Amino acid sequence: MLTVHQDEQGRCRVEIAGELTIYNVAEIRQGLLGALQGCDETEVSLAGVSELDTAGLQLLIQLKREAKARGRAIPFADHSRVVLDVLERLGLNTFFGDPVIMPAQSEGGAS
Repeated sequence: MLTVHQDEQGRCRVEIAGELTIYNVAEIRQGLLGALQGCDETEVSLAGVSELDTAGLQLLIQLKREAKARGRAIPFADHSRVVLDVLERLGLNTFFGDPVIMPAQSEGGAS
């Protein structure tokens, strides 16, 4: 599910909730590209992402590239644990250029 909140200055905060997978990426893509086109500034909250597969990851990469081609930035914020896990596994923690807060490992975890 995608929710767009736009303020009076034309800034948008887009919130993605639920799965960002091959099963719904086309629908979410349309909403994200619409927000990029219809808003002066756009930020995407990933706090509600409960599942992320390679199709969802490709969409996030495409969105960053599309924004760059338009001379704009589109920061991702509030990364969910699921998103952080995928980015960490694939070594993409810094790929998008957005601040990512990595939670501390538990005492029993490997260093």
